[in-house]
Amino acid sequence: MSAGSGPSRTPDPDPGGPVPARRPVIGITTYVAPASFRGWTDVRTAVLPHSYVAMVRAAGGHAVLLPSDDAGTAVLAALDGIVFAGGEDVDPARYGQPAGPHVDCVPERDAGELALLAGALAVDLPVLGVCRGMQLLVIGYGGGLHQHLPDVLGHHRHRPAPGTYGRHGVRFAPGSAVAALMAGSAEVNTYHHQGVADPGGLRATGWADDGLIEAVEDPDRRFVLGVQWHPETDGDVRPFAALVRAAGGGAGGSRPAAGYLPDPAG
Repeated sequence: MSAGSGPSRTPDPDPGGPVPARRPVIGITTYVAPASFRGWTDVRTAVLPHSYVAMVRAAGGHAVLLPSDDAGTAVLAALDGIVFAGGEDVDPARYGQPAGPHVDCVPERDAGELALLAGALAVDLPVLGVCRGMQLLVIGYGGGLHQHLPDVLGHHRHRPAPGTYGRHGVRFAPGSAVAALMAGSAEVNTYHHQGVADPGGLRATGWADDGLIEAVEDPDRRFVLGVQWHPETDGDVRPFAALVRAAGGGAGGSRPAAGYLPDPAG
């Protein structure tokens, strides 16, 4: 898998804390995996680490989970922003390559999420891509990936062991949105075996200490950002807060929330 799905290493925000009456609705993509609960085992389930939800809420948004769906993009009308989350590899067929021996992909997830991405871009919906989500952005913008980083870089530091995050240095392009967003950060976590080879129509704005692309953005849109690391597992709300601000919430929001759910206590 190109993205980790481990639990957050930081506590969730206090569920009893104050919540604005209106919060931008932020969709988060999910993936399908067997799960066990309440006596049932190996149930095919749409799943997502709760750390994503916690970060969206901490940023002032209202999280809505989006399972893979091929029924169109009408759901986007109810959203103010969207997060493309981590998970399986993107099918190399999407960037014109046969799949190598290390690829683990779910083509139906690719199809549903690429349709959502195209629809989101068509209406300039704010977009954040995390790990696999950043790679999906690159494919949506006509770019391509390295299928297995150890074959290219000669090391396994971007995914040091199953279920174990690594860390590495990172630098950002001066003047970029991600440089301002991540000011003061010189290191990020890592858990992926694929990586960006060609950013396509996106601008590469962050790099690991081995030169691998770590951040991409589209400066011509309201907010399109991809990060290769997992801010949600570090409790780093900054990328999610930037998304929520672009969606119209929090300090500096560009517009009122258009699609929102009223808070029951509001």
